[in-house]
Amino acid sequence: MMDTPSESGFKSGYIAIIGRPNVGKSTLINRVLGQKLCITSRRPQTTRHRILGIKTEDDSQLIYVDTPGMHISDKRAMNRYMNRAAASSIDDVDVILFLVDGMNWTDEDEQVLARLKTSAKAPVILVINKMDKLADKDSMLPHIEKLSAEFDYAHVLPISARKGVNVDQLESEIKKLMPEGELIFPEDQLTDRSSRFLAAELVREKLFRHLGQELPYSITVEIEQFDDEKGMYRIGAVIYVEREGQKSIVIGKKGELLKSVGKDARLEMQSLFGRKVFLRLWVKVREGWGDNERMLKNLGYNDEL
Repeated sequence: MMDTPSESGFKSGYIAIIGRPNVGKSTLINRVLGQKLCITSRRPQTTRHRILGIKTEDDSQLIYVDTPGMHISDKRAMNRYMNRAAASSIDDVDVILFLVDGMNWTDEDEQVLARLKTSAKAPVILVINKMDKLADKDSMLPHIEKLSAEFDYAHVLPISARKGVNVDQLESEIKKLMPEGELIFPEDQLTDRSSRFLAAELVREKLFRHLGQELPYSITVEIEQFDDEKGMYRIGAVIYVEREGQKSIVIGKKGELLKSVGKDARLEMQSLFGRKVFLRLWVKVREGWGDNERMLKNLGYNDEL
């Protein structure tokens, strides 16, 4: 049983993790939580929604906000939605983690930094991820000095989210900046998202992984059935593509690709939910869903957590 927060110097609050696409934001949350919550892939736009990951310990409750990567292009409604979701996440948080990819500084990183300079009210930690991929660690020192001069960071720390290097130190630095407070969520709660949402995300992740470069931006997943039947989840998911020609790609030859996606998603759902899962997948065409604000909202893409 935990100590009463007000009597023990208990700390609680929100940490926004922001950065351009594919710098390892979701991988970092999964590492901190000690289990997989956020889907990952090597493709940009894997994360499309804000997701809370909640880590409760004896002395703290740290609530991490995983955000979509911030994009320079906002021509499609989907990109505009993701930019709004990412930008609004730095409001009303206690700490901001600005995650960058090793030595790779891009125009999109500049865009995120510009947003921080105008909007950040909370202390910002610059987190330089993927340090495990650097052959020459000494080359990072001048890079850190250069980046540190661009903004008044509360701390600058190189890490490897994938391997866990310096992640404990990062958590310690976050706690130093976190205010004292009460439990915000029940101590056994891992996320604010529903099991339906997590099921849809797992199907989408497996589609990204199986389709490679072919299709991911044109895919979304909607859960039409989620029934609890005697300790088993019966789940029905619809995969939406934008054009008829994409449907056959998702299904694959003799349905093999869709079957593999379903198997991988089902096994991971069973691990996440701790019970048997019966999963059925369908593929349907909904033309232009990714560039239509109304369709996006109907498919669950809204600007609220």
